[in-house]
Amino acid sequence: MANITGRFALHLQSPDARWHVDLATPPLEYRRAPQDNGGGLPWIRRHAMRNVYAALMAVFVPFGLTGPSADIAQAASPPKTAADDGQWSMPAKDYSATRYSGLTQITAQNAHSLHPVWTFSTGVLGGHEGQPLVVKDTMYVVTPWPNALYAFDLTKEGYPLRWKYRPDVSANAIGIGFTDSVNRGAFFAEGRIIYNLLDGHTVAIDARSGKEIWKTRIADLAVGESTTMAPLVVKNLVIVGASGGEFGIYGWLKALDLASGRLLWTAHNIGPDADMLARPDSFKPPYDSGADLGARSWPAGGWKTGGAPVWGWISYDPELDLIYYGTGNAAPYNPEQRPGDNKWTNSVLARRPGDGALVWAYQFTPHDNWDYDATGAMILADLTVAGKPLKALVHFDKNGFAYTLDRTTGRVVVATPFVPAVNWAKSVDLATGRPVLEPATQTGASKGAVRHICPFLEGAVSPSSPAAYSPRLHLFFTATNNMCMDYKTSRASYLKGTPYMGVDAPYTAGPGSHLGSFIAWDAATGRKVWEDKEPYWNWSGALVTAGDVAFYGTLDGWFKSVDARTGRLLSKFKVGSGVVGNPITYRGPDGKQYVALYAGYGGDPGLLTGDVSADDPADVRLPADYMKDIARHTSKGGLVWIFGL
Repeated sequence: MANITGRFALHLQSPDARWHVDLATPPLEYRRAPQDNGGGLPWIRRHAMRNVYAALMAVFVPFGLTGPSADIAQAASPPKTAADDGQWSMPAKDYSATRYSGLTQITAQNAHSLHPVWTFSTGVLGGHEGQPLVVKDTMYVVTPWPNALYAFDLTKEGYPLRWKYRPDVSANAIGIGFTDSVNRGAFFAEGRIIYNLLDGHTVAIDARSGKEIWKTRIADLAVGESTTMAPLVVKNLVIVGASGGEFGIYGWLKALDLASGRLLWTAHNIGPDADMLARPDSFKPPYDSGADLGARSWPAGGWKTGGAPVWGWISYDPELDLIYYGTGNAAPYNPEQRPGDNKWTNSVLARRPGDGALVWAYQFTPHDNWDYDATGAMILADLTVAGKPLKALVHFDKNGFAYTLDRTTGRVVVATPFVPAVNWAKSVDLATGRPVLEPATQTGASKGAVRHICPFLEGAVSPSSPAAYSPRLHLFFTATNNMCMDYKTSRASYLKGTPYMGVDAPYTAGPGSHLGSFIAWDAATGRKVWEDKEPYWNWSGALVTAGDVAFYGTLDGWFKSVDARTGRLLSKFKVGSGVVGNPITYRGPDGKQYVALYAGYGGDPGLLTGDVSADDPADVRLPADYMKDIARHTSKGGLVWIFGL
């Protein structure tokens, strides 16, 4: 996921020049090169690589879009659901990863009155991804590195701090964390706050006292593994994964004992069946057969350094007793060094949490040519597709296609583009599950620079920007990015703990005048219902409520609420820094509904943009020409906001 070539020289695009940062030997060497159009992702900081429906269809659909059929509209009657407990105790609100709240006090009629009621500085500048938790009368906040954990008392004026946990997190992790030193959140279970530290540890903290209960090392910085993802707790199991596809790690998922932190099982995402816990009696992939698919689809031994990290989100179906998660890119970036499908990178895997056994797997982007990680949210919903009920898994992929799968078997039911420019593939063949590739946009060292591939390697949606689903409206809501890229790879050599990449990928704007948007999507038909365009990439997660209001933030620092049926803007407020996190909602001790989110520009966009950090004189980068004015609207920050009526 970067502009990195040969000796691992990083190319930073500016309007008049490109900065080259040679990481072959320390210290960093900055030098200028002749002008080159476009821009790509720089992962350099100081001293190191661091850090639903549109107004009723009987009339018309706003924004010039065709509405769902009468049959689909009839199927959208609100289901009967249990009353919402008013809390937000896990990253995505529920095991289905819907980011949907049943609270109804905030509606399309009164959301214009939303205003800030409290704010707090975390004391950390950097990408504040993830989301707060609210359990009963306490809000929990996790920061980027150094991964401090705050607990705020919601019963008292000013929400004073109950306690603060400050872990000892190795600064060496900053150079390994490839997309800024972010953290994607915590999980509450059995009186404990569980979360990952950047340096490869998982911790359990007593939710009332802030005392550390256990701390377990799960990842190895020495081989390029770091831990930015939010864990999932299922029964007595803490499920965790590691980042590091850019370093050629041997990707895995692990389960820890909730009570003690003891390692219970490890399942690799690629490699031989024995390593993957893929057993002949239980592993039934929908489109493939045979033993050792995760090894035979690689050159000899290539899977050992093949990547397949897990840095996104995990969901769980209690009825099927399956966890679902996505894997990241294949390594190295030059696809000619790894002939074959390279299973199971860029895939969704379904496992039994009890023993880690693999039940099925589906690969969204075989033989990854473009760094199209599939680590984004896997949302579980019961839909009606073509008149038939479906236990669905819905996924918005970096590659630009929105997929509706049968979550029991892994077969693809619907797959259509959700952004205006997708040209790496023409379509997805539902019979085989494979993309129908566009020959002109295939990459490799022998092909030189391949121009104008859409979407860019950051994705049509960032996997760190999870979508939301309203069971009332049967609509999904997601951020999108409207960007393309040029792509040139070179041969890479593996050296443990160093980037294993070899790619130069300057970015270009997609069609139209906007670089991002927020959309409503009908996953039963594969159609966009409405779209709100944004001037910059959209890196925020989504939230939707039973009040039929959707929420998201923007890269230029706005927090917005919109009518979930039409996309009509209801309110907006400038929150001081760009939003790359995910809003939540909860019922406070006073019985009122509130919405909370982080403001803290960072993640990949923060590593691209210059002049957004006033305390870093070594940051000499100019921003890319397609987003050169972002620093006029935002700068780095670290704030928690709460809004109410």
